[in-house]
Amino acid sequence: MRPYSIALAGKGGTGKTTLAGMLIKYLIQKEKTPILAVDADANANFNDVLGVEINGTLGEARESMKKGSVPSGMTKDVFMSMKMQESVVETQHFDLIVMGRPEGAGCYCAANTLLTNFLDRLTDNYPYLIMDNEAGMEHISRLTTRNVDVMMLVSDGSVRGVTAAVRINDLAKSLHIGMGKSFLIINRAKTEPSEKILNIIQDAGIDYAGYLPADDTVYEFDMNGKATIDLPLNNKFVQAVFSIFDKQLNV
Repeated sequence: MRPYSIALAGKGGTGKTTLAGMLIKYLIQKEKTPILAVDADANANFNDVLGVEINGTLGEARESMKKGSVPSGMTKDVFMSMKMQESVVETQHFDLIVMGRPEGAGCYCAANTLLTNFLDRLTDNYPYLIMDNEAGMEHISRLTTRNVDVMMLVSDGSVRGVTAAVRINDLAKSLHIGMGKSFLIINRAKTEPSEKILNIIQDAGIDYAGYLPADDTVYEFDMNGKATIDLPLNNKFVQAVFSIFDKQLNV
């Protein structure tokens, strides 16, 4: 049985990874574990939000094979399987794997393919999967994100951010990736969304889940390198996020 999967997408700088961490915190509080957390962002920092150290990435495993680091007497398939297993960070309630990216210039499609194939084998062990995706639409156009029960679109309060989220949602629908539902959260808002913003969301036919005001404690955690998953449960931001999750997620 495949896991209940939630993917996050949106323009860079909107706080996607912070909200991905809040999803992990939420599921742990609901005793919905174990969880597989996937950092599918080439600029990996999901581990910082979750407060864990990574052992390596799938991109690094690919580079090792490419550079001829496969030990004598070991096939490439066995070597890759070993390196990918080593890249899984295990904790009490969740495990984390990081895609990373190849060294140097060029496309990292091969790393995406590695991630997809590895996930296909791995996900049966977890009832819940949270995937933090890179900014924009690359992960969807390459079909790294497939069979998604929920697509959480994250935007700031700008027209540009909301428009980017709408485009991602439209692309996901057109690619027939098995997306169940999608909803949009406006994060780090300085004011309530304008009527123009709300009209863009309504015209796109996306479920508007609400907005989250900028929070000083979240900012403090980010500035000091603290894991935001450790935010106290009585924090207003955490309570607001959990309220949205209660309404939007079927867990």
